Amino acid sequence: MFIDRAKVQLVAGKGGNGVVAWRREKYIPKGGPYGGNGGHGGSIVLRADQQLSSLDWFRHRHLLKGDNGQQGGPNRQRGRNGKALVLRVPCGTLIKDVESGEELYDFKDDGDELLICQGGRGGRGNASFATPTNRAPNHCTVGRPGESYTIELELKLIADVGLIGFPNAGKSTLISALTDVKVKIAPYPFTTLTPKLGFITTRDHQRILVADIPGIIEGAHHNRGLGFEFLRHIERTSILVYVLDASGIDGRTPADDFRVLKEELNAYNPNLQQRPSMVILNKVDAPEASKHIDEFMAQNHFSKEDIYLASALNNEGIDHIAVALEKTMVTL
Repeated sequence: MFIDRAKVQLVAGKGGNGVVAWRREKYIPKGGPYGGNGGHGGSIVLRADQQLSSLDWFRHRHLLKGDNGQQGGPNRQRGRNGKALVLRVPCGTLIKDVESGEELYDFKDDGDELLICQGGRGGRGNASFATPTNRAPNHCTVGRPGESYTIELELKLIADVGLIGFPNAGKSTLISALTDVKVKIAPYPFTTLTPKLGFITTRDHQRILVADIPGIIEGAHHNRGLGFEFLRHIERTSILVYVLDASGIDGRTPADDFRVLKEELNAYNPNLQQRPSMVILNKVDAPEASKHIDEFMAQNHFSKEDIYLASALNNEGIDHIAVALEKTMVTL
C-alpha cells in the first residue's frame, strides 16, 4: 500500500541515573566517593533515503522511543549511552509539528538528516560532586527525560516527470511501456488509486524518474474524486506531461480534457503553469482519433511538432517520447 501521510509520536531515550558509591579497598583508607555518571539517552534522527518511495513503514507505528541510557556504576563506571534511533524517510518528505502546524524540515536530497529529538542527559554520580571542601558528597542526580515530539510526515514525490491526465487516458499503460513497470490496467475510472513510479534508462545510462499521478478530474482542486490528496505530488516534478485520450471513447475530447487539466492545475497552484511541459495524445490507433487530433491542434494552435502521438497499448511512439524526455531533462 502506498502511504504518503503518517503521524507518529517520538520520544528520545531517558538519561541513566548517577549513583552513590564509595571506594573501599584494602590498604586504601579514605577511599572517598566513587559513583559513576549515567549514560545519555539515545536521540532520534530522521534521514532521507532515495531508495524509499512511501511512508509505509510508519503505517502501524504510532509511538517510537529512543534507547534509554544505562545507570552509572561503582568505581566511577559511566553508564552506557543509549543507541540513537535513525528513522529513514523518502526524499520529498515534509516534517510538521502536529501541535503548532510549523514546518520543521523538508527532506529534498538523499542523506539529509534532522536531529528531531535530543536524548536526555545522564545523571551525575557522587564522585563528580567531590571538591576540596566537600570530600564526601552523599548525593547523585537522576537522568533527564529525552525530548518528545508528535510529528506529521507528508510525502510529496520528487520525480523528474509527472504524468497527468483524466482516468482512462492510458497513463498506466504509458508508464508501463516507458519504464517496464508492471501496473494494474483496466477499462474503468480510478483503476490507479496511488501514484506509480518507474525509471527510464537513457542512452548514457542516466535514470529519469517518472510518476503516474492519479485522480485528476474536473473539480479536483475542490477535493472531488481523489482530489488534492495526490495533486500535491505534482508540485515537485520537473516536467509535466499531459496525457490525453485521443479516442473519445468516454464521450470527451482531448481538447476539453486539456482545458480542464490546465484549469485544475492553475486553481491548485498557479506556479505549475510555468513548469516545462509536454502533450501526449494517446490511443491514436482508435478509429476516431484522427478527427480529435485535428480538432485539438486547431483549438490549441499546436503543430504536429509540438505534440507527441502514441498508442501505449501497441507500443507506438514510445521511443520517440523517451528521447524527447531525455532531451528536455538535459536542458533543465
